[in-house]
Amino acid sequence: MKTLSIALALSLAVVLGALIAGAALLFRGGISARVDPTHLESVIARRLVRLGIPDASRRLRNPEPSSKEVLAAGRGHFADHCAICHGNDGGGQTEMGRNLYPRVPDLRLPHSQELTDGELLYIIENGIRLTGMPGWGDGSEESGRASWHLVAFIRHLPHLTPAEKLEMDRLSPRSPDEWREMQEDEAFLKGSAPSRDQRREHR
Repeated sequence: MKTLSIALALSLAVVLGALIAGAALLFRGGISARVDPTHLESVIARRLVRLGIPDASRRLRNPEPSSKEVLAAGRGHFADHCAICHGNDGGGQTEMGRNLYPRVPDLRLPHSQELTDGELLYIIENGIRLTGMPGWGDGSEESGRASWHLVAFIRHLPHLTPAEKLEMDRLSPRSPDEWREMQEDEAFLKGSAPSRDQRREHR
């Protein structure tokens, strides 16, 4: 009986120690989103995400063929809805993506590409709680089809060409200042206005 009590006490001490260490690690920067997640946190978070996706969803295969039309539709949708956080190239190196906690993942890397079609669809449609990833699905057939187009495009991200990225840059939403700069640059290229650098010199 005494041995059992000692074993239970030791087990409880180990569990409490692990919880305290985990809490200290998790809250080492207070509530700040500026502290980079540790490698361990990232690994655990990715595993928890996969565990939270139902088996039936995980096993789904993309019914949309990876055709030029499907990739074009996914590319346009990604540029319009996703690039603000993920970047047009999927790397996540945007102002929004770098400052979210956890950081926006690089969709070109194995930890994203190894997700099944169904897992990608589930994340797009439902989002991920306690992250900046929203759920985009509304249950309609049109929404589901658009999400499958995105899945096909995400698969294509590691092979994105410069021409495709340039097209996406044109499709991405722009602020009023960006629109004005783009129009001024186009006017300069047509020979009817000074360059951006020349404009800055005169300010």
